[in-house]
Amino acid sequence: MSVSRASLLPLHGWTVLSLRPRGQHAALRRAAARLGARVLAVSPVALVLPDDAATRAALTAALQADIVIATSPNAVRAAARLHPLAARPGQPWLAVGSSTRRALQRHGIAASAPTRMDSEGLLALPALAAVAGQRIGLITAPGGRDLLAPTLTARGAQVLRAEVYARVEVPIPTRQRQALAVALQTPQQVLLALTSGEALAALQTQLADPTLYAVGVVASSPRLEAQARAAGFTRIVTAAGPRPAQLLAAATQLADR
Repeated sequence: MSVSRASLLPLHGWTVLSLRPRGQHAALRRAAARLGARVLAVSPVALVLPDDAATRAALTAALQADIVIATSPNAVRAAARLHPLAARPGQPWLAVGSSTRRALQRHGIAASAPTRMDSEGLLALPALAAVAGQRIGLITAPGGRDLLAPTLTARGAQVLRAEVYARVEVPIPTRQRQALAVALQTPQQVLLALTSGEALAALQTQLADPTLYAVGVVASSPRLEAQARAAGFTRIVTAAGPRPAQLLAAATQLADR
């Protein structure tokens, strides 16, 4: 009996749950398809993009700092809506991860990013080792861990924070709820791509099905792995980073178990 090429792919028959905001699932969908999986876009959070005088003033101040940090691709995109992005001569720009660095590259900014793509990795960069008396612009969103600003302030820097977008919980549409219920009938073949603690919390708030905790979780960082474990998930692997290819490379480890 012949075997189809699709059935030989490492994630054939698997469903990958994406919690990213609506409209941001395409890259994960393409990467999953290459491995034989399908993506179920759930989107329990949405992005709100403020466009008021206070936000614009905070961003202008942050962009004039001695060092500028962008915490995510969403932060770069939201900031670019409000103000042209460009590095001044001698002004270092830092990105939390490679995806954020690439987002800045699209605006002609050569940013540095750590190998460890989280706040600890960023804070370990030489550019942030001795920052006493310097102004550091932080282009970010409210919420999250809030580790960067307090640590930089403790090192003697003045942090100029510009919150250029926010994540808000939104109801999961009925169609997605129904598709999720079907997928959870076989949780051993479901993978949750976890890149946001706020999105996971929003999913837990809206979904009371205990079967959810039987799915596999691919966390983009050790911090998110710990959050998933604390929430009650047990089948967890940690990816090398948040990019779709990194998440799905780690996902194959769960599929092999």
